[in-house]
Amino acid sequence: MPPITLLPGLACDAEIWQDQIRALAPRYPLQVSDAHTRFGTLPEMAAAVLAEQPGELRLCGTSMGGMLALEILRQAPQRVKALALLASSARPDTPELIQLRSDAIPLFEQGRMHEVLEPNVPLALHPAHVPALAGRYLAMMERAGAAQLVAQNRAIMARPDQRPWLPRIACPTLVVFGSSDQILPPEQSLELAALIPGARLEVLSRCGHLLTWEQPEAVNALLMDWLAGL
Repeated sequence: MPPITLLPGLACDAEIWQDQIRALAPRYPLQVSDAHTRFGTLPEMAAAVLAEQPGELRLCGTSMGGMLALEILRQAPQRVKALALLASSARPDTPELIQLRSDAIPLFEQGRMHEVLEPNVPLALHPAHVPALAGRYLAMMERAGAAQLVAQNRAIMARPDQRPWLPRIACPTLVVFGSSDQILPPEQSLELAALIPGARLEVLSRCGHLLTWEQPEAVNALLMDWLAGL
């Protein structure tokens, strides 16, 4: 089987997949893409993944990684044989979100990351998981650094509406979301599953936006079942 390509979210690295790698690697070949750190737009990131990973693709993306997975599929639908979208969306940013990101970018550039990121913690995590995971989340954002936060927010702001072509997706698709996600609310995952023919939809309770950390065992079980069915 070709490798499963794991696509991290905005300003995330391989640690976002740490528990999934531990569970899946004994049975499946895996690779974590870093294309989101090297290119400035989703189309460029997608083209890089396609160039660097020849042959069939099995894509699993969380948040921005799911948006990137959809762009890869748009560019090369014949190559994508399976798709898992975790806490993601096909919608473009609203004007309000674009304004929020635009306001945050100068703060990132001035080195005032924590003024933006610390208030974001309660939005990214279910309240039950904040004490255990807030420090880990902020440390990952720090590793990404201001330049990556700026570049990746700009890439997200520039993305088009991906919904019009979702009904053409023909590969097995898993859609998973957290019941308390405040970054990309549940209705956006519900919309994904409704528009993609035959998509399987799963909801994780007591879970915010960071599914792979907040409910790792549940995510692992869903991914194992998804992979076993391919």
